[in-house]
Amino acid sequence: MKISEFSDVKAAEVRLRGHAKVTPLLRSDVLDLMSGKSLWFKAECLQKIGAFKYRGAYNRLSAMSDAQRAKGVVAFSSGNHAQGVARAAKELGIDAIIVMPKDAPSIKAAGVKADGAAIHLYDRLSESREQIAADIAARDGRIIVPSFDDPYIIAGQGTAGLEIAQEAKARGISFDGLITCIGGGGLCAGISLALNELSPQTKIYGAEPEFYNDHQMSLKSGRRVSLENPPPTLCDALMTPQPGALTFAINQYSLSGVFGVSDQDCLMTMAIIKRELGVQLEPGGAVAAAAVLKGAFAADNALKTICVVLSGGNVDPVIAQRADDLLAAGY
Repeated sequence: MKISEFSDVKAAEVRLRGHAKVTPLLRSDVLDLMSGKSLWFKAECLQKIGAFKYRGAYNRLSAMSDAQRAKGVVAFSSGNHAQGVARAAKELGIDAIIVMPKDAPSIKAAGVKADGAAIHLYDRLSESREQIAADIAARDGRIIVPSFDDPYIIAGQGTAGLEIAQEAKARGISFDGLITCIGGGGLCAGISLALNELSPQTKIYGAEPEFYNDHQMSLKSGRRVSLENPPPTLCDALMTPQPGALTFAINQYSLSGVFGVSDQDCLMTMAIIKRELGVQLEPGGAVAAAAVLKGAFAADNALKTICVVLSGGNVDPVIAQRADDLLAAGY
């Protein structure tokens, strides 16, 4: 399968024009003081469906032929990609089935249902979502829409990087570094394609849950490493045990490093970001900010101005309350 290029990101920008939101760069004096850096936050939690995943989903579905659209699509996801595909399918008049784990956050399942997609539930521990999706595709002739390892998905996510570069230029900002979440690696790969072309001086970093450190291990070994039985994490959006083949082919050369953060770090960061920027994050959407606020770049004086991607905000109320309570308790 063809690896995405910058030209694919530009083509995705055209398809997404008038559909995806142009999300803002936000900042806070308090967060600058806390980190010792000049931070700008790309608020993809304000994107349609509350996460960046809409970009890749819409780009993939809008590029399908009329014959493919008529067959319908099937996707597998714990939530944000599911919602992205459901929304894009609704807008394009495509029938969609989403394979979701039984323990997916209720707010994400509700979003899928609200956009008219059918949900096929599975047991994360005993069933293979990939096999279920493949069986549905074979039965119905549907097109499988991967969550990250697809050229159109990668290119669609890369439009967030285009917007970052465009707004930075308009504001006269030069980013020394950028940090984003990493699950399967699609967002990081897409942003890398954009910034390597438009802002080559910007070093790119990733952040992932501390026990889902497949990118850290893969970068160290120089090949894709698959984790075996990692423990649960609140970062449901990032529970991918191995980097994608297409995404890692890009990220292994573009990444300058990857940091791990705990669930506790993410909860605290959710509350701080909500207080200082007025936006709600989910745990997986807070990992990049958590790494920075934990001091990931504190010792690197060359990294002064940093873009931090806030990738998603679809959180169940009970988890959001845990974050708020943690901050109130002073931890």
